[in-house]
Amino acid sequence: MSRIGKLPIAIPAGVDVKIDGSTVTVKGPKGELSRQFHPNISIEQEGAALVVARPDDEKQNRALHGLTRSLLANMVGGVHEGFKKELEVNGVGYRAAKQGKQLVLNVGYSHQVFMDEPEGITIEVPAPNRIVILGNDKQKVGQFAAEVREKRPPEPYKGKGIKYANEVIRRKEGKTGKGK
Repeated sequence: MSRIGKLPIAIPAGVDVKIDGSTVTVKGPKGELSRQFHPNISIEQEGAALVVARPDDEKQNRALHGLTRSLLANMVGGVHEGFKKELEVNGVGYRAAKQGKQLVLNVGYSHQVFMDEPEGITIEVPAPNRIVILGNDKQKVGQFAAEVREKRPPEPYKGKGIKYANEVIRRKEGKTGKGK
């Protein structure tokens, strides 16, 4: 039995779950998310919890069991509390700013890099070297954070670039002169 799949998902107060066949809609204070799941996996609401079950121990159903439960838990958590990714901009002259609904990055190129704020995502720039990405869909938040980081990934010699706040960059030693 899947250790993750068999765990019930607690539904917090203020979150409304509607199950229509294999489509689940979750509404909460941070918004609304809807997703279609595989028809083999059954999702049922028992009191203030969601329970995910599989019909048999076939390989595909075992794989879908834990996946479905994790996706549902992320949906419930997203509409209740939301998700957040923090990025740091390191480097001399490297900075981030927000203009309207655009993120403006100065990261060592001859031009500024402009990134539009996707739907359902909020970008905050509390300091010129910090970017905070907020949203209720974990996948969208993570994907946009990865796209921002991709504009100038951190390099191992000086550590310049855009990195996640909790990321550790393995530093390398530079070239040394030949022995005298």
